Amino acid sequence: MHDLSDVPVEVKPDRTLRVKIIDACGFACSFCHNEGTPVAAPGRTGRVSIYLRTNGADFLPARIAADADFATALAAVRGSLPTNEVHFTGGEPTLHPDLPGLITIARRLGLTVGLTSNGENGAAVLPAAAAAGLDRINLSVFGTTPAELAAVQAPRLASPKLAERKLAALDATIEAATAHGIKVSANIVIPDRGHVDRVLHIIERHGRSVVVRMLVSLEDGGASVAAMQNVVDHLGAVPVRRIITAGASDQRVPYRLPDGRTLYAKSIRPVRLPETCADCRFNNPDDCQEGYYGVRLYRAAGGPFMVGVCIQRMDLCLSLGGFVMSQRCREVATFRDDEAARLTRLHATPAAASEPQN
Repeated sequence: MHDLSDVPVEVKPDRTLRVKIIDACGFACSFCHNEGTPVAAPGRTGRVSIYLRTNGADFLPARIAADADFATALAAVRGSLPTNEVHFTGGEPTLHPDLPGLITIARRLGLTVGLTSNGENGAAVLPAAAAAGLDRINLSVFGTTPAELAAVQAPRLASPKLAERKLAALDATIEAATAHGIKVSANIVIPDRGHVDRVLHIIERHGRSVVVRMLVSLEDGGASVAAMQNVVDHLGAVPVRRIITAGASDQRVPYRLPDGRTLYAKSIRPVRLPETCADCRFNNPDDCQEGYYGVRLYRAAGGPFMVGVCIQRMDLCLSLGGFVMSQRCREVATFRDDEAARLTRLHATPAAASEPQN
């Protein structure tokens, strides 16, 4: 990307818990990691996790119910790790039969709630979700035409009529979210330069109503970053600042477009947990694709809540009870604090200190 050495840096400590609330999804994206788990009911869906053959996943994901068990699980994580936000994932969270109930539980614990969605069911559930306290929705956007959508989907979504319905549902979801005061962003995974035109079309189509964020493809980060640079150069965008999540691999750069709009480029820092990742077979620049991204909560089918720290190493998952009592939990907490302090010292310039917090 651009030379960012003179761009102000904002350090934001990681305080987010990702929660896989459901496995079902009406899409079959070629770059889907499915939060590291196998697809619970693969059938004819065409869905598969890109890491399934190598990540050692040994449990199927169950749908998380909006009940006392879930409230207890959230409280247990928050009690062992400083947490101020939960981010619901899947599968497709808007297909959950009681999304407002899950949001209500999290809000009662004082947590901000966001979710990632492909928009296929948002118009139906977002009004109630907003009333329950949903703060933001990150919409995964794959294209503006049926052909663009099909380019990143399994063959079963090649039907133009099906793709048209999916795209119409996304538009309706954006309208519903905006109407009910939910913050909306459009996330676009850009695998390589062959997808630059698709991304430019999405920015033109949706960039005036929502915040657009380009996401690096985990399968080929180098080609993906180069493609993001192509988009930025084509649009004449200028970097505004660099936002680093301390204690996780997430980083993003907001760019200002010539017309005043903002475009984000989100990429991965080479972050590792100092103990857990030290002797991992993926701990090298080529094989570790996501780095240490943060803590994830699952429900195992017929089993306990599970906590994971890596979608490429699902064999590292521990039961919730085991995690909160473990050295790994203490390692995560210490790493978050240490990296926040280190990065704050490193980037403590007058320009960075004056940057407003988001």
